[in-house]
Amino acid sequence: MSWIWPLLVGLGTGVLSGFGIGGGTLLLLWLTLVSGMNQFQAGGVNLAYFICCALPALFYHRKHGLVEKKAALLCIAAGVPACVLASVLAAGLDVTLLRRFFGLFLLFVGFRELFFKKEAPKNKKP
Repeated sequence: MSWIWPLLVGLGTGVLSGFGIGGGTLLLLWLTLVSGMNQFQAGGVNLAYFICCALPALFYHRKHGLVEKKAALLCIAAGVPACVLASVLAAGLDVTLLRRFFGLFLLFVGFRELFFKKEAPKNKKP
């Protein structure tokens, strides 16, 4: 019976991730605070789990005409090299400094979401 809570948390965070609500953050909190996993391992589990949740969500969104192909290709073309560069830079930074940068980034994104929210575009059907 000790598997029920992890299963429910996994299911719930997967659904939230599919909707783009931030289930990965909740999964990280569960893995580190409740399950006792270290942050590095929890990050790896979260990345692997995200792929499993993101692929069905992408299929669903694409099927319903919610993915702009040109924008997606541009994001992929810019995002992959940026991720490689950022990971190389992050590997050379002190962990404390990296955590502070990430904290500032989260504050910036949160502030932007609270005070500069744009109206969502209308759904397009193909």
